Amino acid sequence: MVRNGYIAIKFSVYDKFFGTCTIAILAIALHIQNNLINGAIMRANIEEYKAVEAAALKFVKSVAEGRSAYARELFIDEAVLFGYLDGRLEHGSIEQFYHNVDTVAAGPDFKARIDVLDVEETLAVVRVLEEKWGGRIDFTDYLLLMKIDGQWRCVAKAYNQNSDTIRK
Repeated sequence: MVRNGYIAIKFSVYDKFFGTCTIAILAIALHIQNNLINGAIMRANIEEYKAVEAAALKFVKSVAEGRSAYARELFIDEAVLFGYLDGRLEHGSIEQFYHNVDTVAAGPDFKARIDVLDVEETLAVVRVLEEKWGGRIDFTDYLLLMKIDGQWRCVAKAYNQNSDTIRK
């Protein structure tokens, strides 16, 4: 929400790990706020959008094929994961995602769609819609990518499992 030229941000810190992630999100929000105030937000060119989409395709390919190898090229070692899987909070290292991908086959009915939501000079946000992962689960994933050493790399993944696919 924007008030008096500033973006109002409400958050709470649960522990040191969550606090680190909150600080990163706050820094991104402040970057966007500064650019809004100064009128400096510039749309990235189409080639950058295509490069971000190609990077996100590594995520989808890993999930579809049940092999984390492609995703390991995309995510940095320090990448974090947040989301609920069958009602249980998963958070922490991206290694949990790799484990899930390597142990659950996507299945023949699996479908995915990549939406590149925003691309700045060194920052991009991607939404991935997944249907029928493991034959039953629908997800909405948000990937936060940064351009590091000229390559788009994922630093965080947050997801929602659609409530009608939760098995407790």
